[in-house]
Amino acid sequence: MIRFGPAGIPLSCKGRTLRDGIADVHHLGLTAMEVQFIKVNPLTRLALDEEVGKLPRDLPLQLVMNVGSPDHQGGAPSLSALTSPIKRRDSLTTLTWSLAKDAADLGQTKALARALDADLTLHAPYYVDFFGSSDAREQSTRQIQWAGVLAQGLGARLAVTHLGFYGGGERADSIQELTEIVTDLSNWLKQFSRGAVRLAIEPSGHPDVFGSREEILELVHRVRGTVPVLNLPHLAARERRSFEEPEQLEPILKEFVAATDGPLYLNFSGVEFYGSGEFRLTPIKRGLVRFDPLAEILAERDYDVTVISSSPLLEHDAMYMKLLYERALTRRWAKLHAPPLAKVAKKPAPPPAAHPRPSHPPKPAHAKPARPVPRPARPRPHRKEAHRHAGRRR
Repeated sequence: MIRFGPAGIPLSCKGRTLRDGIADVHHLGLTAMEVQFIKVNPLTRLALDEEVGKLPRDLPLQLVMNVGSPDHQGGAPSLSALTSPIKRRDSLTTLTWSLAKDAADLGQTKALARALDADLTLHAPYYVDFFGSSDAREQSTRQIQWAGVLAQGLGARLAVTHLGFYGGGERADSIQELTEIVTDLSNWLKQFSRGAVRLAIEPSGHPDVFGSREEILELVHRVRGTVPVLNLPHLAARERRSFEEPEQLEPILKEFVAATDGPLYLNFSGVEFYGSGEFRLTPIKRGLVRFDPLAEILAERDYDVTVISSSPLLEHDAMYMKLLYERALTRRWAKLHAPPLAKVAKKPAPPPAAHPRPSHPPKPAHAKPARPVPRPARPRPHRKEAHRHAGRRR
């Protein structure tokens, strides 16, 4: 099965809530959506007297991410803490998010997405720094964990994230340290969501940021429970290739399918190169990477893929990619079910004559053209008869 959808609320959506966006995606004939968890506004405070004894997820107009004692208020979110009654002097970490007000709001969005058959995923904040200060590393870890909490509440199957810049030392040491960080995050997410949400690692189009094709595939091979994201614009900018032919794309697609336990997650848009990396994402028709070769591959083989439009045109390019795929699928169907060509019966040639005689004997090449035969002159009338006729005229 192949799904198409935008990375965010459609631009044409009149309402700006998450449920409005999901309904609009459904009305446009799309079946997927990547929720953007970009702005993070956390608040840590002590529990109020009227909140004691209540479940954190029952608090109205608050997205509670964690509950714990004041000395552990900055710890990782815990499923047991979020499903247990609040105690006196507990410390609560809440988020302010424009796309959901509280846990009940997340549940209603989840029910709507399932009713409309919309496959939801969630992208964590883009700014991640694991090699800066200790505060930056802690904040990056919490942001990915909060994205996992929201993904679990929305019923999203993936929490997508970048891994940020390399460290200042050897690149191999940075990759090893990032592998350990991703292992801890994947184990935490598996325990928190009980296997419902998986961590998806996205490549980068900049050579200074972790995320080449080889690094992504090696990471998900070493860390169980992680999923690679096939972001073709980022890979095209990283490898300085435009993927003009299906033969160039097919080996890459097979590598990511083999490394993915489930549906392949694919991001696509146009892209412009600058220097040794990516300059910006563009609409598909204006970028250096075309979707047509990928549509041909997807139509020729039975892939289970979710295609997300990260183009500035969002749903417009998602619908355009769906159109290109349907055209490729139609050509494949017409090729497989074309009626056989009717055989035209040939008339048997007549047998040659025993002694063929030409109707006109051929003329020799040196023969002169025949002279025209002179016409016979008209006989003149007799003299007497001429006088007789003359007398009559008088």
